[in-house]
Amino acid sequence: MSSGVRNKGLVLIAVLWMVVVLMVIAAATGQKCRLDTRVRVLGTEEVRCRWACRAGVESAVAVLNEDFRTSDSLADLWSDNLEDFNDVVLEGCRFTAEVFDEAGKLNINTASSEQLMQLDNMTEDIVDAILDWRDGDDNPRSDGAEQGYYQNLPYDYPIRNGPFKTIRELLLVKGVNEQLLYGEDTNFNRLLDYNEKDGDKSPPPDDGDDELDRGWIAYMSCYSYDKNVDAMGNEKVNINEADEGKLQESLNIDKPHAKWIVENRKDDGYKSIADLIRKGSEKEPKETSDGDSDRATPLDLQTFKQIADKITVDKEDQVIGRVNVNTAPKVVLAALLGEDESAERIADGIIAYREGLLAGMESIGDLLNAESVGVEDFKKLAAQVTTRSDVFTVRCFATAERGDSSGLTLQTEAVVDRSSRPCQIVYWYEGPTPYLASYEKQ
Repeated sequence: MSSGVRNKGLVLIAVLWMVVVLMVIAAATGQKCRLDTRVRVLGTEEVRCRWACRAGVESAVAVLNEDFRTSDSLADLWSDNLEDFNDVVLEGCRFTAEVFDEAGKLNINTASSEQLMQLDNMTEDIVDAILDWRDGDDNPRSDGAEQGYYQNLPYDYPIRNGPFKTIRELLLVKGVNEQLLYGEDTNFNRLLDYNEKDGDKSPPPDDGDDELDRGWIAYMSCYSYDKNVDAMGNEKVNINEADEGKLQESLNIDKPHAKWIVENRKDDGYKSIADLIRKGSEKEPKETSDGDSDRATPLDLQTFKQIADKITVDKEDQVIGRVNVNTAPKVVLAALLGEDESAERIADGIIAYREGLLAGMESIGDLLNAESVGVEDFKKLAAQVTTRSDVFTVRCFATAERGDSSGLTLQTEAVVDRSSRPCQIVYWYEGPTPYLASYEKQ
């Protein structure tokens, strides 16, 4: 073979190698460009979704601020508002928001051991551990745990020995895990999705049946409280301190009733406003003659129901842990009655009664109108319930749109206290999976 032919062959090989190298460079450059484009697209989608979630939260806050405060029920716009909250389209994305009443839940900081035991999957050792976590001492209950237990964990941390600050703090308590807290509804849509009924095939772990286990987070809170005011925002009358004149003037009751309230106060005072009624109290007021005008007369049920929202036995401006009977689910209402065998029947009756009202119960005295609630049942509930709410959780899901398909999804969870203007955000989380987040911004 001549040297010229050999040289041409070498040149051809060199050219082919250069082509291969250039193709590799072009492919790598193209891949990098596609990756950069994808990153930029995701970045844009993230910004859009973040502000869409913010828009959803602000929309919910606006509705909460405009809501009438006389009472709060599931018929209010903050709860039943598909137009403003469901699948709202913005530029390049859409959001769906949902509002939950924190006062419709059992408060983990005030609930008794008997009430906690009424929740599904609750055990005595977890109840003791919860009570040990929130109390102020270092003396463990029989099945509980105090500082020594948590200090000896592989990754130790201090016990709170005080009120829970967030409901997810329960995950730090001995015996509590994500499955107990979140149940199967880890996306909080209250629907039984396919991955929530397929056993262990895909997360979350579930029992594979056709019933949705919503977990304790759906029924427990640490934020709820009741302002010690009536439906009009006026300070309630303390029946342990007011004299006859104050009772007559403020409650618009007659002298015999005011006299009876004062005369029947014990040294330590009334424990509950329900102490003003007796098991055999008349349903309607009796007519009195002039000679009876100074005789102390027990309150009848009608009079009590008229003043129930205006009276109190509490001196504090806020009462922690009261449950809104207009928004609480059956599980929570039944738990308030503890180990009462009639708890579920009473809870069913309360729900049936409130569903027949246009705007729910306006006073806890209205509970006496429910067929399932007797005087003794009311006495068990009176100090634990309210008909108004101020703290709500807003969950917003935003999804970016790419032509005919969906892109990135972000979720925001905010706990909002609307008792002041502007409202206070007491908890905020933003990200893809709030229920698994280890970081909580308070």
